[in-house]
Amino acid sequence: MEREAVKRIGIIGVGEIGRAIVTGLCGGADKSPETFLCPRGARTAAELSERYEGVRVCADNQEVVDRSEVVIIAVRRLDRHEALAGLKMDGDKVVINVMSGVGNDDLRQTLATDAALVRAIPLPAVRERRSVTVTYPSHPTVDSLFERLGGALPVADEAAFNVFSALTGTLTTHYSYLAALTSWAIGHGLAPDDADGYVRSLFQGVGRALSDQTRSLHQLAADHETPKGNNERIRTTWFDSANSEALNKALDELLTDLDEG
Repeated sequence: MEREAVKRIGIIGVGEIGRAIVTGLCGGADKSPETFLCPRGARTAAELSERYEGVRVCADNQEVVDRSEVVIIAVRRLDRHEALAGLKMDGDKVVINVMSGVGNDDLRQTLATDAALVRAIPLPAVRERRSVTVTYPSHPTVDSLFERLGGALPVADEAAFNVFSALTGTLTTHYSYLAALTSWAIGHGLAPDDADGYVRSLFQGVGRALSDQTRSLHQLAADHETPKGNNERIRTTWFDSANSEALNKALDELLTDLDEG
């Protein structure tokens, strides 16, 4: 039997991820749930409530909790104690914890609740319902919610969850890499718009190739590379063993911090 969709969702912390979740839920073909937003981040919350029917800004965080079946906590890690202080969370609620580096044991202690707590890693692409969201532990309500937003990937334990969380820490490095390529081209005389447009086009093609899951990532790289060609030259001279070791070290250190969090 198909599980009935959640009818009332609350979001505490309406930043980039909160906005993306609202946009994804309200912009799809399915009937969107009533959505209750905290007053913090007033400009974003007001904009969303004006854009989408059924999205409302509450007077405070407790009202968000009281009106919702599922509560998404999306505040910054350092702001969590201030934002969640004094909240009363009944045990029949489902709480989705999207705070990076904050484990469920930590959150349960802060909230002093018996409610179901689920960690999740929604990415900005949930606004377009195209992002797989890692969850822990698996919970039918939460996994069904993220299936609407592009897919859910439940994992077996918090250690695996933290590995996925560390991987998301590489996103802005990728954007900065593309920006560095553009700056290099501009420095060699290309018009900024031409350099920017070409780099975007080049890597949008890479993105489309990634959808071919019949080929491994190593195979995709090999298929785009000619022996002793330009791509092989950059890969072997720039992304050499020292560069690869530095990346692994940075990820290991991030993972250690996440495990200890």
